Amino acid sequence: MSALPTTQEEPGESRYRSLEFPVVSRTNERSAARDRREAFPYRFPRDHRQLGGRFSVDENARRLTRFFYFERRLSHGLGSWTLSIPEFEVKLETARHIFYHADAARLLRERLSEQEKNLSVIDGYRSEEIDRFIEEVLSASDAAELLVGIHQVAGKALEVAYRHHLDDTDPVTDAPTLRAMKRILLDYEPMLGWAEAAIGAYIEGGVDESRLSQWRWHLQRLLGSIGGVTGTDPRNEEPSPMRISLKPYERGTVPVRDSRFVTFKNTGDYDVGDGEARFAPDSYESLRLRFFRTQRDEVDAIEAFGTFLWDIRFKDFKAEYDLARITWDEARHTEIGHRTLLAAGYDPFELPNRLTGSTCRGPMEPAYAMAEINLFGEVGVMKTINDLIKKAQEKDDALLAHISDFIRSDERTHVKKGQHILRCMTEMGMQDLELKTRELFTECLVSLGAVNKDMDVFTVSREDIEQLIGE
Repeated sequence: MSALPTTQEEPGESRYRSLEFPVVSRTNERSAARDRREAFPYRFPRDHRQLGGRFSVDENARRLTRFFYFERRLSHGLGSWTLSIPEFEVKLETARHIFYHADAARLLRERLSEQEKNLSVIDGYRSEEIDRFIEEVLSASDAAELLVGIHQVAGKALEVAYRHHLDDTDPVTDAPTLRAMKRILLDYEPMLGWAEAAIGAYIEGGVDESRLSQWRWHLQRLLGSIGGVTGTDPRNEEPSPMRISLKPYERGTVPVRDSRFVTFKNTGDYDVGDGEARFAPDSYESLRLRFFRTQRDEVDAIEAFGTFLWDIRFKDFKAEYDLARITWDEARHTEIGHRTLLAAGYDPFELPNRLTGSTCRGPMEPAYAMAEINLFGEVGVMKTINDLIKKAQEKDDALLAHISDFIRSDERTHVKKGQHILRCMTEMGMQDLELKTRELFTECLVSLGAVNKDMDVFTVSREDIEQLIGE
């Protein structure tokens, strides 16, 4: 295109400008603007961002939708493994990561809705190729392989894609996307760093490194066959054989613990599980230790809420998000219990772990398992915890008073969130749901030997279940 000199050029400026979009600049106005700038007393930091980026709104939304779906599916998938991970630290960390991925999905979902995407359209997005990849990842033979697939393959690929997106999108016009991705990456750095260290611990502990490397290569090739996380990378052939072609993925139903734990499942009563009472029944000391142990044993609540997330996937995003957050809360409660036992002078692994709740809930339909926790467990905690805090204060027991104050706050929130989650799980009325839950849990308790098998299945009261199962 030809260019002609413009009129009234500033000294030292180029005398040629494109005529495609002509500029009309007046010398007196430009000079006055310069004088005002020079007279302005404040020298604020300069914004060095420049206009320009690779993506249109539509392409940006296409990529963010895929990212959203990956994050959502990773949260689902980790939830499905919570029962099957034996190692205590890995189970707890996985509960955190369930929420990190759900929160990443929430941030991307909100950004997509700002770009004129209807929430129902976002939530309704499905990708068979991503589903196939995720379910192959979940077909890991053990927790070490799971971490390789979730973190070293999917997680690392997402992290790289987010960083490339930050470089490639317009930093001015698309600033909200940059902010969302930077917030997501705040969780990714410690999450991926922990995974690297955990996989190293598995290898140092005897897991075959070549097996993990073979699995990693297989999943990287599978991810490459769908164009990577963005769907735009060059595609290779799908690797063969695929585990899910031989056996479709199903979540586990049996709770497992690592070799440091002694477990029992035939009762919810710690004194019975221990073989004999450590303190006089109904004494403050007995009540205190029971509360500490109950918190440590909320590892079973991690398993419950994680499996609920998998079982009700795609029914309601808010319910999924709340389940992911509660799962993270339960990981904190488990940590609180573990650390409190240490602070109270115990080795937490010397105290047997109660498996009763997870053993009953694992195979159950999610609505009944959720009802047991929400209608019996959490409500039961709220009925007793105020009196517990009062007794702790009277005894000047700062340790118990401190932790129970925070746990009470969490449980109030869980009871409220649980009502929405239950409505997404079932159309049954609360009275019918409670009755059916009592029946099913009594049957389970009878099978475990926790209650007399001659007892009528409808005679186990709410209070009995609260005592026998806890949360």
